[in-house]
Amino acid sequence: MNDSRKVPRLPSVKRLPSYLHELKLLRDNGQQMVSTTQLAQKLGLEAIIVRKDLELAACPGAPGVGYSVQSLIAGIENFLGWNDETPVFLVGVGNLGSALLGYRGFAEYRFNIVAAFDNDQNKVGTEIHNKKVYHISQLKEMAQKMQVKIAVLSVPCEHAQEAAGLIVDAGLKAIWNFTNTPLAIPKEKEVVLQRVNMAGDLAELSVRLSGKLFNDTPDI
Repeated sequence: MNDSRKVPRLPSVKRLPSYLHELKLLRDNGQQMVSTTQLAQKLGLEAIIVRKDLELAACPGAPGVGYSVQSLIAGIENFLGWNDETPVFLVGVGNLGSALLGYRGFAEYRFNIVAAFDNDQNKVGTEIHNKKVYHISQLKEMAQKMQVKIAVLSVPCEHAQEAAGLIVDAGLKAIWNFTNTPLAIPKEKEVVLQRVNMAGDLAELSVRLSGKLFNDTPDI
């Protein structure tokens, strides 16, 4: 029997951090309970979508009362695996990579870039935003030493596939790809790939601005 609950809805998963952010604001303001209607209004969604999304966090609400803010925070963090800090490597310390090293927003989601890697000898051995830069040849050694499984890839597009190969060979199991290059990784390596589609998002923004896209209904 096919149990659809075993396959989370990706649009719902992508909305969970927004819920988490709003819930933490409510908690910090002393609010203990929240309704799906309130969250829906804050995020510009329909209450039924919010209700379905929160089902993933396995936190039941009470009719007429709503949800416990703290229980929802704990449920979402548990579902996303954000209870504990996740160490991450950054590969490619160019303009984008340097900016990512300094981005403080990652800390809210327990995402900690612990080291960076590059092949530029002028950068190797330096620190950028208090993160040490190692030579790319040290990737495997440091991955084993620091028990890191995730890499952020921010190299120039023409080097993306080569760098991805080094990441896989180093034993890392997930790549967050900030380049515009689709990566070809053998399925037997069982590496999770997540691509940041900045060009696609920009295209959507441009089309919406032009008035050519009228359907703003969230994908559920």
